Amino acid sequence: MRIFLAGATGVIGRNLIPLLLKTGHRVTGTSRTTEGVRTLNVLGADALIVDVFDRDALDEAMLTSAPNVVIHQLTDLAGGTDLQSLVRNARLRREGTKNLVDAARKTGVTRIIAQSIAWAYAPKTPPYSEIDPLDAAAQGPRGVSVRDGVVPLEAAVLQPDDLDGIVLRYGQLYGPGTWTQTPTGSSPVHVEAAAYAASLAVDRGSRGVYNIADSGGEVVIDKALRELRWSPDFRCRGDSDGN
Repeated sequence: MRIFLAGATGVIGRNLIPLLLKTGHRVTGTSRTTEGVRTLNVLGADALIVDVFDRDALDEAMLTSAPNVVIHQLTDLAGGTDLQSLVRNARLRREGTKNLVDAARKTGVTRIIAQSIAWAYAPKTPPYSEIDPLDAAAQGPRGVSVRDGVVPLEAAVLQPDDLDGIVLRYGQLYGPGTWTQTPTGSSPVHVEAAAYAASLAVDRGSRGVYNIADSGGEVVIDKALRELRWSPDFRCRGDSDGN
């Protein structure tokens, strides 16, 4: 299939492209810079310079690539997790996702896979499953991330009746290219296993939400194991069984 990968130069995107190509898909990745385009070409993907906030350019890019599936891996946290970075990232999740979904629907795309986070649930005694509510009433920096970013992102992907929307709620990433090489946080996940989940969701799983994290954390991952046939032990150097 033809895959439109938004946020292709991010840490998950760079791991995801080889997985998609290996299974025979054609990938068009987006970047905001010529340097990013070169990176994508080296990885074997077609590449387009696109700003997700430019609706007309995004529509044109989507029409040009004519994808069957759109994968949304866009984030804006290169500057860290200070309040200004969280505000930028929330805007990207809120406005950028809407623009991406609108462009996909105009092009006739029926499946979109989007990155979310697994630590956005409303407080309770763990574990958290996909049916538990998000912390939409959060205040302060958490409110910026969850209320202003995650909630509208997930709504944009999951609400349209004509869209087969899948949301992957990733735990805290670790591994090559991330901020830490070892598991950390309430529900960690290796970056290569996170990318693997997105590659599987191209043609597996029903619409809805999936927790993507290591076993033993605060979120239940049974749905991803069952419907996506995903393994948290997967590494790009091994096979789909995590060997």
